[in-house]
Amino acid sequence: MPDGLKYIDSWVEPNFDRCFQLMETDDLRLLQRWVSFWADLMEFEIVPVVPSKDTRESIQALME
Repeated sequence: MPDGLKYIDSWVEPNFDRCFQLMETDDLRLLQRWVSFWADLMEFEIVPVVPSKDTRESIQALME
C-alpha cells in the first residue's frame, strides 16, 4: 500500500459477493495506484465520501 493511503476497515456481504473497504487519503492518485495493482484480480467501484459533520456544516451555511 502506498505511503499516504490508509486502510480504515472493511465489511463483507454475508454471501461473499462483495467486500467494502474504507480507505483514507488526501491524494486520489495513491488510491488509483493501489487499485491498478489489484485491477487484474477484481473490479472496483470508488465512491468518495465526506464526514457527515462536514456535510451538515455545508448545508447549514447554505441555509443562513
